[in-house]
Amino acid sequence: MVRKSIEELQGNEVLARPLMTWDYQIILPEGAIIRKEYIERILELGILEVYVKEEKSNEIAILKTDIKESVTEKVRVILERHTYRKNNEELEALCETADDIISNILEEDRVIEKVFDIKERNTDIYEHSINICSLAILTALKMKLDDRVIHDIGVGCLLHDIGLRYMAEDFTNLDSEQLNPQELVEYKKHPVYGYSSLMNQDWISNLGKNIILYHHERMDGSGFPLRTREITRECRIVNVCDAFDEMICGIACKQMKVYEAIEYLKNLKGIQFDPEIVDVFLGFTAVYPAGTMVQTSEGEVGVVVAQNKDFQDRPIIRIVKDKNGNAVSEEILKDLVKIHNIFIDKVLE
Repeated sequence: MVRKSIEELQGNEVLARPLMTWDYQIILPEGAIIRKEYIERILELGILEVYVKEEKSNEIAILKTDIKESVTEKVRVILERHTYRKNNEELEALCETADDIISNILEEDRVIEKVFDIKERNTDIYEHSINICSLAILTALKMKLDDRVIHDIGVGCLLHDIGLRYMAEDFTNLDSEQLNPQELVEYKKHPVYGYSSLMNQDWISNLGKNIILYHHERMDGSGFPLRTREITRECRIVNVCDAFDEMICGIACKQMKVYEAIEYLKNLKGIQFDPEIVDVFLGFTAVYPAGTMVQTSEGEVGVVVAQNKDFQDRPIIRIVKDKNGNAVSEEILKDLVKIHNIFIDKVLE
């Protein structure tokens, strides 16, 4: 059971306690589903918060919330201090941060076999760096790369967008399609600025430096800033992870749903992105993260509650509305791996 303000409600939450007026008249009983159309009426009655049942979910994240918040804050402090002091040696502390992320990922039981819920969200340059660091490290682990290489990938990811810190214009929350030609040319210089600032530093490897320079390049030469097709495997890992996280976070592009970003990678596999790496990446990425509201091919509405290994687009869902649109109060779970004739028709906002 969890207490939520009325403003936090999205619709389809299940009441854990009866919803009552000030004089104890029951409006909705325990177990009732709060439909979207009810929320405004509840507010009009002066009710400010309710108790709802916690969604039963086996949601799995690559980094635990407390660990992610801790390393994000560390990266934030280091990069912001660096912006004002321009002391590159201070950035060396991020080598330890990369190792912390690797260690925490490896602490996950049977990490290589899991399907992870990676959700669309709003973010900043610091959390974005943590996100792609985690994604790239996990991809590299699954590809069984050398430990030293994985470390260097982690460091490069944490610093991949440092060039944005050296620019007069703030490009951290932009949509590149809305930039004028001059602004777009300037934005595309940020990998060069980042690489140039660290090219003479001994504490970061050549691989780490190349990740900073090449993270926006593409296999068909359509990337930037060099438009090169010669990209190492390690940099191609970061290309995939960075592109995916930018799409689901709305960084330099219009924000997409996870399934839309996955479809984008599939469509450009073997063209802009390394097909082997895309396959490895999609092998641990849930198409429909836990909590996603979906409509089935039978017209039912359900909430994704768990994933199935090796079947990233066939999750387990809890039905909340039947095919006639009626709320379902009892628990009905449908495992789409076991039920072959039901498919997810669309994602509901």
